[in-house]
Amino acid sequence: MKSNIPRARLEKVSRSLLRLHRVAVVRMENDDQYLIDWRDVRAIAPSRQVMGALCDISHRWVIYIGAFCVDAKGETYMKSTEIAPDGMYKSDSLAEVLEHCYRELLAGCNPNHLVGSGWIAVPGGKGLDEAQAARIFEACGAWKVREVAA
Repeated sequence: MKSNIPRARLEKVSRSLLRLHRVAVVRMENDDQYLIDWRDVRAIAPSRQVMGALCDISHRWVIYIGAFCVDAKGETYMKSTEIAPDGMYKSDSLAEVLEHCYRELLAGCNPNHLVGSGWIAVPGGKGLDEAQAARIFEACGAWKVREVAA
């Protein structure tokens, strides 16, 4: 008899819960963080079960990184990249995993157009297309212009 069967069962149930609710973590540059349903772009209540499933076990993540820009004509656009790091990671180590790609993306943006940035992390290896990511970022206030210090 295997000694760690309860742990395996917990992980399977946790991953199933996150898949069922299509949970994604959205983190904006200003440290706002959201749990959303990535398909319907609705907020998900941070229940104990959902938070446990996200934070207590390791997942394969697909992370969509976006830089939000407004050109001289006032048109919005996004520069983005999607990464799928090798291996399994807990949610609290995601920032370290994507740091290099995040900095590289921002360095490639016109600083006069850049108004913000953020990322969407989806556990379970499900990627997003650009339209889905744009809808999610828009719902989280991505293109709100940074406040200018008085």
